[in-house]
Amino acid sequence: MTGVWYWMTQNGPGTMTSHNAIVNGAGFGETIRSINGRLECDGGNPRQVQSRINAYQRFAQILRVAPGDNLGC
Repeated sequence: MTGVWYWMTQNGPGTMTSHNAIVNGAGFGETIRSINGRLECDGGNPRQVQSRINAYQRFAQILRVAPGDNLGC
């Protein structure tokens, strides 16, 4: 429940909630920024960001949905 609460209600270091980022077209990259932005975005840990993007793309492929644009933060 804590994860769902954070996903739906908290911006973290991002500009919007992760939920709003996905449903309103800001992209997966904004979800990374909202959850781990201080640690991973703006050059903080590019390998971890790329690992998250790769996993997201794998899941999107399995689910047969387009991953969308703006995958990196």
